[in-house]
Amino acid sequence: MADSNITKKALAAALKELMIEMQFSKISVRMICEKCDMNRKSFYYHFKDKYELVNWIFDTEFTSENAHIEDDSGWERLERVCCYFFENKHFYKKVFKIDGQNSFVEHCRGLLLPLLREKIASIMNSNDIPDFYVNLLADFVLCTVKRWLLERNPLQPQIFVSLLKNLIESGGVYVYRSTMGDMGGI
Repeated sequence: MADSNITKKALAAALKELMIEMQFSKISVRMICEKCDMNRKSFYYHFKDKYELVNWIFDTEFTSENAHIEDDSGWERLERVCCYFFENKHFYKKVFKIDGQNSFVEHCRGLLLPLLREKIASIMNSNDIPDFYVNLLADFVLCTVKRWLLERNPLQPQIFVSLLKNLIESGGVYVYRSTMGDMGGI
């Protein structure tokens, strides 16, 4: 197991280095392997493709930094995720631009859906939650985080999450009144 993690970490480091120099779409598995003196067989033993490697980087780095935290609110968890993205923004700005099947956004969606379903179920005091609600909220969270991180100068994560929390918990009224004022019932 230790050798497996050493290999995976070497492949991850190689991918990160390559992403400093070029777009993800231009990076091949061959290039990743050459960067860390491994053969393609080693890569494919551990990962099915470069998308899975990106997802492994997030799962490993974020999870290892936060494994000790068990009891927190969803807002605290979101703030920790956003702090992680912000600290690693040069990598994740590129990662969030990857679209399609097996993309990082789809990976995050898969992690987020059960958490949101559980949260909505507790709020609605029901386990019969329509997929529509869960999917809508997941799209909102992912799109908002992606837009925030891709800004030229993103807000500090704590400020971003605080604004998002105020908006959601007030049903949008707080933002409407403080930024737009009364627009005559529009």
